[in-house]
Amino acid sequence: MPFDLSRLHPPSPRRIAVRVTPDALRQVRGGHPWVYDDSITSTSHDGSPGDLAVVFDDKRGFVAIGLWDPGSPIRIKILHTGRPVAIDRDFWTARITAALKLRRPLIDDPDNEGIRLIHGENDGLPGMVLDRYADTAVMKLYTMAWLPHLEALTGVIDEVVAPASLVVRTSRNIASRLPAGLAQGTALLGHGPVEPVMFLENGLWFEAHPITGQKTGYFLDQRDNRRMVRDLAVGCRVLDVFSYTGGFSVHAAAGGAGEVHSVDIAPTAVEAAARNMTHNSSDPMVAACRHTTTVGDAFDVMVTLARRGDQYDLVIIDPPSFAQRRADVAAARRAYRRLTSLALDLIGDGGTLVQASCSSRVTAEDFHRVVEETANSRGFRFDELARTGHGLDHPVGFAQGAYLKAVFVEVGRPRARTGSRGLFSRHGHHGRAR
Repeated sequence: MPFDLSRLHPPSPRRIAVRVTPDALRQVRGGHPWVYDDSITSTSHDGSPGDLAVVFDDKRGFVAIGLWDPGSPIRIKILHTGRPVAIDRDFWTARITAALKLRRPLIDDPDNEGIRLIHGENDGLPGMVLDRYADTAVMKLYTMAWLPHLEALTGVIDEVVAPASLVVRTSRNIASRLPAGLAQGTALLGHGPVEPVMFLENGLWFEAHPITGQKTGYFLDQRDNRRMVRDLAVGCRVLDVFSYTGGFSVHAAAGGAGEVHSVDIAPTAVEAAARNMTHNSSDPMVAACRHTTTVGDAFDVMVTLARRGDQYDLVIIDPPSFAQRRADVAAARRAYRRLTSLALDLIGDGGTLVQASCSSRVTAEDFHRVVEETANSRGFRFDELARTGHGLDHPVGFAQGAYLKAVFVEVGRPRARTGSRGLFSRHGHHGRAR
């Protein structure tokens, strides 16, 4: 049975009046969706998670309204700026309908059944994402502030999205504070899946694990890059590092790769990657591909492969975020540099490197510079084929919302230097995935 949402306390009808610093006021008016606790200069009263907070200027004029979150340093998650509006069912309906309209080309594509329908702050619904896998929807909450609005929000999702089932997951920081009965994977609509959910991505079959998998059960944001890998993989020997459940691996096999080696530290992820290959065995290309797996630390495995002289035509590196905090940025750069260097030892002359970053604190400019400098320092020739960013269902609505970047480069073995221009050339097309 679905969780009884009427058990949740509704938000207080009393709004919290908030004054903020001039800098915070400027940023909110500019569209930034967060107000930090140290930017607040006064409040009318204390509030509970999910109460509505109204930001006023020094002339008592309305600036914005958002969700109050007293347990977070991001004290207000902004929902709306400009003229006053009512935050009610009509508001939620308008926001979700707008998000679906943006994604209509994907929603209408029968070859893609895994779609991010709501991308948090970037769709004006901060601290919440909604992913769809076939007829199963998974909502992930990153703040307790959504709980008082969950009944209304679920009703709108039922009406507008109409999934067969909707389950809820939460980030670790709020999981221990959930009310009784609202555990990870609790069904809000229909029945929670007891087995992995099968869905199509670019016409290929994959498992999503809405209850036990990372994030909402799969990583949908690399869909476009996986399609590009499929186009590059014909006849290749492929290494997929940080493979998780084999998204890139299966696409490479479907593109005609002769051999694919998937590497991940999680045994359950590697097992799922093998199953995902099997799910697509009716495809002659996948059936003909030799698939091998290794469970282990990616850095250690790459060192071992290089020492024994393994060479690949295509190396894919899609690591987790290395910079959860600002203090982690320097270490993240070092990690990307080391991964690039290890990849260079494993790529044959004329082979291709696909390297990605999902660390929002590491800018695209910084990431690409690290890859370039590493290539130059090792004397390798790189011909850049494409730089890619966010797909259609992962829009960027503010600066910190931009996290995903990847580079596709053709690698040449070291050659004699012939000038001061450097060895990293940007020939070819600079694409940006949509």
